Amino acid sequence: MNSMLRKSVLGVAGLAFTGGVFAGPIAAHADTPTVAGKPVAAVQADKPDMGKLIPHGVQGAQSRIDLSDEQAANAKAIIAATKKAGLPERAAVISIATSLQESKLENLGHLGDKNDHDSLGLFQQRPSSGWGTPEQITNPEYATLAFEKGLKQVDGWQDMPLTEAAQTVQVSAYPDAYAQWEQQAADLVAQHWNS
Repeated sequence: MNSMLRKSVLGVAGLAFTGGVFAGPIAAHADTPTVAGKPVAAVQADKPDMGKLIPHGVQGAQSRIDLSDEQAANAKAIIAATKKAGLPERAAVISIATSLQESKLENLGHLGDKNDHDSLGLFQQRPSSGWGTPEQITNPEYATLAFEKGLKQVDGWQDMPLTEAAQTVQVSAYPDAYAQWEQQAADLVAQHWNS
């Protein structure tokens, strides 16, 4: 190869390399979204966005319990019913947190003297208050759909703190107690929404 051609080839290769060095890092970061100059972490496609699950951040100290297989199955049943109702992940978070407070995700039957009136099931719904028959409200899907029907009737529930939305439906003697379960409920929805 003559020296003029070799110099030309090497010059073009050098320009390509130099251009790649200078443009490469810039181009590599060009598609990374930023907020206030900081890169935003990519959200896994198979997990719901925690910002949608807990839009207001958790309120107060959080409680957490280890779930039995039955309790985990009830959480999954709540998620399935939420999807069936065509509601977003946030509705499942509110529903699971409510059930964690009311029954620890246990489908409770009549508890005798320990019963709060005639409260039953995952949400401690009362047949005498029109939630359904004992058979209906001890069915996890029915109980969830009944709770979420009440939730949908709350104007602006999507924008409310969890405890306010849950309390508006449940009318509990302990209205702030639902908030303590928000993180565990969100974690369960994140884990099982797409499974």
